[in-house]
Amino acid sequence: MSAPTTPQEIFGRLIGLISAGKWGELTELYAEDAEVEIVFSPVPPRRIHGRAELRKRFAALEAADAIRLRAENIHVHKTDDPEVVIAEFDYEGLYPDTGRTFRTANIQVLRIRDGLIVETRDFHDHLTFAAADGRASQLLAALDQQG
Repeated sequence: MSAPTTPQEIFGRLIGLISAGKWGELTELYAEDAEVEIVFSPVPPRRIHGRAELRKRFAALEAADAIRLRAENIHVHKTDDPEVVIAEFDYEGLYPDTGRTFRTANIQVLRIRDGLIVETRDFHDHLTFAAADGRASQLLAALDQQG
């Protein structure tokens, strides 16, 4: 199978690896100097700079088997900019430690150049994630401290 090259194919590979729990393979889809902005994250980091930082983040998820996600209802929209796609999708999720499941809507805006993700803006519902893994009260306390 040939490597994905279009922004739509790269997003498809990204969401496929996430859904398969292959966190360790995700970093290869990102440019060395990729920028990831997690727009609605209630706690830092809201920005992740570079493949090395992404590798650390994904490795921690994989090692802990912290979360399992499956993407559904995927809609990828082309834009006037050939490097940019907007993806809408739902996650069906499970936190193995708590056994709690959840469903949440997501939007990602991705810029892909030369077959690599160079920039993303991720819009996820972090309160749904926190409620499902039992961290909602901790999250609210952290937000109160920031206020």
